[in-house]
Amino acid sequence: MPDSPPRFPMIEPDAKAPTLKRLRQLSRLLDNVITIPGTKIGFGLDPILGFIPIGGDFLGIMFSSYIILEAARLGVSRATLGKMVLNVIIDGLVGAVPVLGDFFDFAWRANTNNIKLLEEYLKFPSEQKSADRWFIFAVTGFKWIVNCHCHLQQR
Repeated sequence: MPDSPPRFPMIEPDAKAPTLKRLRQLSRLLDNVITIPGTKIGFGLDPILGFIPIGGDFLGIMFSSYIILEAARLGVSRATLGKMVLNVIIDGLVGAVPVLGDFFDFAWRANTNNIKLLEEYLKFPSEQKSADRWFIFAVTGFKWIVNCHCHLQQR
C-alpha cells in the first residue's frame, strides 16, 4: 500500500516543541511543583490527589494517561509507549494500596520518568512507526479497571 495515512492523528513537527513544553509543565505540576523549604525534596499534585477518597487516584491516572496520549500523537514508538504505560500502571497499582501507596506516590515519579522517555525518543527515534490508538486505549482501560477493582476491595 502506498503511503497510507497514520492510524492516529499525528502532531505536526512545528508543534512538537510547544507540546513537549506543555507536557513538561504538566509533569512538573503532578510530580514536583512543591519543594520542601531547605531541602531538594519535592512533590506534586499526584500524591495529594491520592488522598481524595475514591476518585483521587483515578484523576492522577487520567492526567498521566494524557501525557502518554500526547506522546503517541508525537509519534513515539510502541516500545517507548509500553514503558510509559508500565510506569503509570506501577504508580496506580502500588498507589492504590492504603498507606503504603500514599508514601509510594511521594517517591515514584511516573510522569517525570515518562517525560524523560519521551525526550529520549524524540532525540533518538528508534522507530518511525506511529502509535496504535487501540493499544493506548486498551492499556489505559485495563489500568482503569484494575484501579477501580482495587478501590472496591478497600471498602
